[in-house]
Amino acid sequence: LQGIFVLGLPYALLHSGYSGLFLIILAAALCCYTGKILIACLYEENEDGQLIRVRDTYEDIANACCKNLSPKLGGIVVNVTQVMELIMTCILYLVASGNLLSHSFPYVPVTEKTWTVIAFVTLLPCVFIKTLKIVSKLSQLCSLVHFIVILVVMTYCLTQIHQWSWAKFRLSIEFEDFLVSVGVIIFSYTSQIFLPTLEGNMKNPGEFRCMLNWTHFFACVLKTTFALTAFLTWGEETKEVITDNLPSFLQTLVNLCLLTKALLSYPLPFFAATEIVYACISRGNHSNYRSPLFALGVRGSFLVLTLLMAMFIPHFALLMGLTGSVTGAAMTFLLPSLFHLKLKWKKLSFLEKCADISVFILGFLCSLAGIVCSMKGLLEVFE
Repeated sequence: LQGIFVLGLPYALLHSGYSGLFLIILAAALCCYTGKILIACLYEENEDGQLIRVRDTYEDIANACCKNLSPKLGGIVVNVTQVMELIMTCILYLVASGNLLSHSFPYVPVTEKTWTVIAFVTLLPCVFIKTLKIVSKLSQLCSLVHFIVILVVMTYCLTQIHQWSWAKFRLSIEFEDFLVSVGVIIFSYTSQIFLPTLEGNMKNPGEFRCMLNWTHFFACVLKTTFALTAFLTWGEETKEVITDNLPSFLQTLVNLCLLTKALLSYPLPFFAATEIVYACISRGNHSNYRSPLFALGVRGSFLVLTLLMAMFIPHFALLMGLTGSVTGAAMTFLLPSLFHLKLKWKKLSFLEKCADISVFILGFLCSLAGIVCSMKGLLEVFE
């Protein structure tokens, strides 16, 4: 919930004004809601009215919804969507690492692509990650580094409090810029891909809803405070990534922290993507597909694939925006609401049905707007 997207929130406020503050709160509520209804789809009531976990993954939910049409169709669609989004996330971290190294050491005569390869070398041990336990420890370190970055930026902003003015907020906004802001704000909260696994590994799954409420609440407070203090400090001069506004002596330090964060963030989506692919391949009775060596080969292939795509796909940022508009909106809004309606229709109240339908429509509109903006950007580049 506190990813690299957070650093773009002040820029989102620049283009969305007061409505951006409302969007940060609304997005937290919506993403928290879709997380809850997604997990609700894992459970069914038994004869005694007790909730029993009958499904384990996002794929299981999709297969249950599409069993009358095709027993495996839903799972295939969800798995492809998940893997696409996870691979794009991995590539984003690699591209970001190369960019941060290039900006941190501008006097070293090395191209950005070479820096990307250097960053890639540090990620080679990822092929040996076999359990979520190692990934969780790396994620904890990642969170620590992230809070250091937030602390540095906010501390500097508080030293400039004498320059703050509410007049810096725009009353009129450009529609296209506003759509970009909506995308940045909403997708800074996305975590639905990991929720079924997370809930299944909790010591007390009954506390999941409470955990989701508190994490989204604190994420919302932190995002709002961070975005507000940074925007009030720089106003119209706010850059796409807020760390670029910092003085040079702080910028290098923060860039190195962000580099560390990007490298520590990589293993989670990488592990999730390889586990999905490996599980799909090894489902048959072929013992060769279940060997440790084959699993190592799958992870190694994925690692190299992310490097090749990071280095050779032109205009990757726009392409990622295009795929992210489809996969991000689908996994966060469209599929959870659709699956919840399909599996729980008879037990839902009228208001719950209206809420799910509203979330689905909102997700569709966000996806459509993102596709249009990204396609327009790609066409402008190629023209």
